[in-house]
Amino acid sequence: MAYEFIGLCFRPSAYVDRLREAGLDEKEARAHAEALDVALRDGVAAKSDIDRLETKIKSDMDRLEAKIETSAANLKVEILRSMMVTQLVVGGLLFAAFTR
Repeated sequence: MAYEFIGLCFRPSAYVDRLREAGLDEKEARAHAEALDVALRDGVAAKSDIDRLETKIKSDMDRLEAKIETSAANLKVEILRSMMVTQLVVGGLLFAAFTR
């Protein structure tokens, strides 16, 4: 069995052969190959995993950008409201000061 993903090709049987050539017995070589096989399958993301994450991240970013735009618009309204209240208060104070 051989499989390839993200430019990585792993052939357990070839790996066992290489370990055997290096002096490991069959049982140890197979155990190493099985452990590496599991680690590679469980620990390496496939292109479909990355594509799925990219789609989720783009969706999250779009949602956050919309929230930021809404918050910015609300903040502008609050700033304008505060400015108007301040101008009315200052105007009232000036009016009161000059009408005495």
